[in-house]
Order: sequence, then C-alpha cells, then structure tokens
Amino acid sequence: MTYSIVWFKRDLRLHDHIALHTAASQGPVLCLYVVEPSIWAQPDAANQHYQFLLESLRDLYVALRQRGGQLHILTGEVTSVFDQLFASAPFSAIYSHEETGNDATYQRDKAVGRWCRAHQIAWHEFAQFGVVRRLQDRDGWQRQWNAHNDLPCVPVPELTAASFAPLPPLLAMPQLPASPQELGLDAYDPPQRQRGGRQSGLSVLDSFLTDRSNQYRGGISSPLSAPTACSRLSPYLAFGCVSLREIVHATRRQVASLSPSSPLSPGTSRQKQGLNAFVSRLYWHCHFIQKLESEPQLEYRNLHRGYDGLREHDWNQAHFEALTSARTGWPLVDACVTMLHQTGWLNFRMRAMLVSVAAYPLWLDWRPVGHWLARQFLDYEPGIHWSQMQMQSGTTGINVPRIYNPIKQASDHDPHGRFVRRWLPAMRRVPDSWLFEPWRMPPDVQAACGVQVGVDIAMPVVDIDLATREAKARLFALRTQSGVKSAKAAIVEKHGSRKKDTGRTRRKSAANAAQQNSQLDLGF
Repeated sequence: MTYSIVWFKRDLRLHDHIALHTAASQGPVLCLYVVEPSIWAQPDAANQHYQFLLESLRDLYVALRQRGGQLHILTGEVTSVFDQLFASAPFSAIYSHEETGNDATYQRDKAVGRWCRAHQIAWHEFAQFGVVRRLQDRDGWQRQWNAHNDLPCVPVPELTAASFAPLPPLLAMPQLPASPQELGLDAYDPPQRQRGGRQSGLSVLDSFLTDRSNQYRGGISSPLSAPTACSRLSPYLAFGCVSLREIVHATRRQVASLSPSSPLSPGTSRQKQGLNAFVSRLYWHCHFIQKLESEPQLEYRNLHRGYDGLREHDWNQAHFEALTSARTGWPLVDACVTMLHQTGWLNFRMRAMLVSVAAYPLWLDWRPVGHWLARQFLDYEPGIHWSQMQMQSGTTGINVPRIYNPIKQASDHDPHGRFVRRWLPAMRRVPDSWLFEPWRMPPDVQAACGVQVGVDIAMPVVDIDLATREAKARLFALRTQSGVKSAKAAIVEKHGSRKKDTGRTRRKSAANAAQQNSQLDLGF
C-alpha cells in the first residue's frame, strides 16, 4: 500500500495543520512522532518540556483515535526511524511543518533532507509561523507575515479508519515514549507549571479573550498582575497545540465583537486595546524567530562579532551559582528565580531583568545563562530566547542596551513587597522600611525581626551600583570603536525591523528598534 508519513514535531494538533490536510488529500497517512534522544540530550532541554510534550501527545493521540486513526510514537534518531520504516514498508513522501528550533534540530533537519534525497522521497514542508525561509532582508517581511495570517485556518480533514496506514510489523524500535531517565533528563518538574495539550490551550485562549485581556494593557509588567494579565498562551504556541494563525483569527473576531456602533464602555474599550496590543506582540513573536531562521549561529555566537571576547573569558561560577540558587541578595531577583523554579513561567519584564542582572552587575556570558534559563522556561522558544538573550546582554550591536536595576524594578512593580514576600518566606519578617535593601538592616533590626542577613537572606554578591558602572564602561568603550560601529549597518539590513513611512519602507533606527523590541512579552 502506498502511503505518506505525517511527521509531527512542534505542531501537536489537527486543526490548522496544513501538512496533515495536504497529505490526507493524497491518500493514506501514517501519523508519526519521534522522541529523539540526541535532541533531549541538548543543554536547553528539561523534564518539564518533556512532560508538557507527553501531555500534548496524549491529547493528539485521543483526537486521532476518535477519527479511527492512531498516533505512532517511536523513540530513536529520526533518520534511523525512517530507515526502518522504509525498509519494512516503503512510503512515498513525508509531510511536516517547518521548524526553527535549536542547532540540534537544524542539523537534524539537514540530515533528513539528505536522507530524502538519497532515497528519492519528497519532503513537503509548510510554514507554521509568519517566518520565511531563505529570506534575504527584512524589506516586505511584515507584508508576508500579514499574508500568512490572513489566510483561513485549514480545517481538520475528513478522516476515517481508511485514511490511516498501519505501522509496519516487526519494527525493531520502542513504540512507547522513553522515560525522562532514559533520556538523561533531571527528574524535577515544576509543581505549578501549566499542563500541556490542545484542550488546555483552548481553555487558556478562551479565558484570555473573554475575560483576562482587559488587564493586558498596564498589567503585564508587574509580576503581581502578569500571571493573569498575560495571555499565558506561549507554551501552547511553542509546542503547536494551537496555531499562531488560529490565535490571530480568534483575537480579531473578539475585537470585532467588541466594536458595536454605540460607544464602548471603559471596560470594553480597555479589553479591545489589550487585544490589539496582544496581536502586535504575536507579530514580534515571529520577528524574533525570523532572526534565528536567518542566522542559526545566533544561538551560540555573538550576532555582532565585534563583541567576541566581551565576557567569555571572565566567567564567575560563584556569581552564576548565586543567580541560579536564588541567592544574589537582591530580593526581586531571588523571588523571580524562585517563582520560575516553581512555575516554569515569568513575565517579560522580569525575564529581561534577570538577563540584565546576569549580564551587567554579575558580568556573566549569555550562553550558559541562556541554557539555564531555557531549561527554566516552559515556553522556551529558541528564536525568541536567543535573540532576547543577546539583546538584553548588549551583543547585537544594533540595540541600545537596557540595563535594569533590580532595586528600582522592585520599587516600581512590587512597591509593597507582596510578590517578594510570596516567594521568599524570610522576607515576610523584614520591616517595610528595609524591603528593597534588606542587607542594610542594622544588627538590632535583624535580631528584632528574626532575620539574619547572610543566613536567612543572602548578602548581595556585588555592589550593584559599582558593578553596573564598571560593566557599562566596558560595554560602551567597545561600542565606540570604529570597527564595531561600522559593522552595524549589515546587521540592521539583515535583522532590523521595518516600518512604513509615507508609502515607502525604511529601516528603524537602532534606538527605536530597541525601544519597541524590548516590549516583547516573552511569556505573552
């Protein structure tokens, strides 16, 4: 029997799945997901990602069973899986979505391309986001993003038992997902993380569109309000439980429903503004993924090569351990790390603050910090993650560095210490007057409140004002060098955002781009 393989990757749904829809129109399909040990051995992989994946695969498995089919989950390197399938029962084509993942998946996809050419198998790939393969520059990119998301969502194809090809018999590989231990993953799974699967994703989408979106504008910066004000859709986008286009369409429909001929109430107006702001952030979501698509080396090499050597040779393991163990001594930083460890999520401003603290006062190279944070973020999306790691660390060469002071951020976004006291129990005993700088408490105050600095709460690892001044001086001394300045134009041409101005497209200044890009909500 002639059949095709639908290779599921980070597109764990049936709705708006053009690869499945197209393959099913050509004949029987074998629906396949491959757990690849080499991918899960990468330093950005964590057990929480794997558990979210398994939950999403269960949803997909049930959806296919309801249509008379089955999702086959095999463990092995994907070219070896294809080898065995092809030897047992030759297939005619592979259908999948394009993926802009880490370097391991990029190399894997190149290996699959070579395998397909060697076996004369057609591999049909389809765009999943508004990301363009082999893009030369950013002129007209926004128009292409709009064109992708203006297309109607592809419906679930009409499927019956006859639509599915069986798994060939005597296949010599595991047909159940590997355990985390078999993949070498740490057993820890954040107890308060979001759960995977399309049904959970649709529930989160509905609650955001109909209720929580009225908090979006003005609510996403503070770690107090952000957990409900943000859409919380980012992990479902990262794993493809819902499609970007599906979210864009649903948001536009909700905006349209809030636009009657009569004047809007203040609450409705606020909700509409929030939804429009959310759509703009979906655009920026793809803008950053496009950077990694166009320059895969962004994951492991400075975007601007003039910054090579800036921090790489000054690694301070004690600083890194203080950060990762929530013992920097700055309460807001340590509270954010604790929340991240418990939930797998943090809002965009606090993520930016963590990277800024790592990059400037702690003077840590962005690569190891980025791998650690990738494992902490349930919604880890390589294109957004590595672009933001470099932007917040000042190595893109085109963005004005934004250096966050954690003491000021605490004053602005947690003025009464509710967030810090929730996640750092010792801080509940610290008087309000010492909330932002508890290490300055005199010994008698420490004794009175029962908190010993250096024991119950950490002493700051560095003097933040002095360390930040020194970091700025080193960074800006490099930025002013003629060779560094001259190399910026080529980066703007390839990666800089564009905006329309009186009928022509022009490049944004680096300062404007940094200002707008910094508002990207990494966690939506």
